[in-house]
Amino acid sequence: MKNETVRETRESRLLQERYDCVHHKSGLDIYVFPKKMSTTYALFGTKYGSIDNCFRLAGEKEYTQVPDGIAHFLEHKMFESEDGSDTNERFTRIGASANAFTSNDMTAYEFSCTGHFCEALEILLDYVTHPYFTEENIQKEQGIIGQEIGMYDDNPVWRIYYELLKLLYVRDNVRINVCGTKESIARITPEHLYRCYTTFYRLSNMALVICGDVETEQVVAVADRILKNQEDFREIECYFEAEPDSLAGTRSVISMDVGKTLFAIGVKDIHPQREGTAGAYRRLALRILSDMLFGEAGTFYNTMYEEGRINSSFHYGYESTRSCGFLLLTGESDDPEEVLRRFTAMVEDAKKNPPSRSDFERLKRTAYAEYIRAFDSTDGIANDLLSDLFAGVDIFSVGDILASVRYEDVLALLSDFFEPERYAMSVIRPDTHAASAGEEKDGNTKNVKSGSTAGEDRV
Repeated sequence: MKNETVRETRESRLLQERYDCVHHKSGLDIYVFPKKMSTTYALFGTKYGSIDNCFRLAGEKEYTQVPDGIAHFLEHKMFESEDGSDTNERFTRIGASANAFTSNDMTAYEFSCTGHFCEALEILLDYVTHPYFTEENIQKEQGIIGQEIGMYDDNPVWRIYYELLKLLYVRDNVRINVCGTKESIARITPEHLYRCYTTFYRLSNMALVICGDVETEQVVAVADRILKNQEDFREIECYFEAEPDSLAGTRSVISMDVGKTLFAIGVKDIHPQREGTAGAYRRLALRILSDMLFGEAGTFYNTMYEEGRINSSFHYGYESTRSCGFLLLTGESDDPEEVLRRFTAMVEDAKKNPPSRSDFERLKRTAYAEYIRAFDSTDGIANDLLSDLFAGVDIFSVGDILASVRYEDVLALLSDFFEPERYAMSVIRPDTHAASAGEEKDGNTKNVKSGSTAGEDRV
């Protein structure tokens, strides 16, 4: 109910854990997860990230288009106070540590502390609900973030990630650097920032998650003092261009100052689903399938490692936003093309000779054990709880969804998800190979002479 505070408790008998859900009278949903640990962690997030650059409120006729990178820019500017006080210094004075981050579809402000919790929470709620933007402080930030963008452009991990996304996606905003470009942030005005703030930082689009040795009554009392009641509860409508199943390209090869050739292989998901139980089921099934195909105990990893094709830097995982999903494999190799060839051959062989049910059950149990272990960390609980909430899933239900994943569904994904026409690879070679970078024979190769944890920026 609007403008009334309503509280309920959610419990997991299996985990012996519980947390309180409070719909605060201001419009903000608050989640308090009691945990008898020395450090308390708070996360104040909004369902607003780098992909949300075209939007309107329900009832408005026109969409507002804003410059790329504005969500990240806004996150930085929220630390600016009208009275000139330093927000980080306010936290430091009471022994708390603060930070913030922007991802493709979320912005969040955080602090951790071992004492003075209520004072730290007051600071968090105060500065995030009091924006202050001027021409002068925006110009100053444009210079600072411009330097940050330059640093990311020189970061091989960041660069190879975005080179791959530019191959996988034709129109989806995930291919746009979270920080934007120097040119796009130069167009940001106070009016842009206030428009984004008043649209996405409305309390009904946000959530406050706290995990630690605190009482729900303490949190509600602080919220009562700091937060004003929201009057406008209109839905936010974001516009995303339709993404084709086809890729924008299949190869990107650039040269940078790296000691060994880096590669990133991507598989585009043409049936992405992030929201709700169905989305969680798909992500968890793909996680188990990826472990079956690429895990350290599997044939592919061990064969490639023993042959020296890859090393311990090899990583893999499925990533998704509200608009897309993709599998990512990264590592170092002297012959990335051979890694891709062997990857393709291994997947095709697995379709004919699927991984065993016993492997599936073993890796499913491993995933479940990791899910349970995540409840040993206050920041891990808070981050998982918030990301699950924004994806329309309860953190306690994730374990049940994982337990329900079927071997037959995982094998069906093996055939449906992995198709060679959805594979792309970006490569970064050491500068000494720059002269031969143009030797790739694929017609979609981009030979760029140059020198983006990617997908998320944390200040």
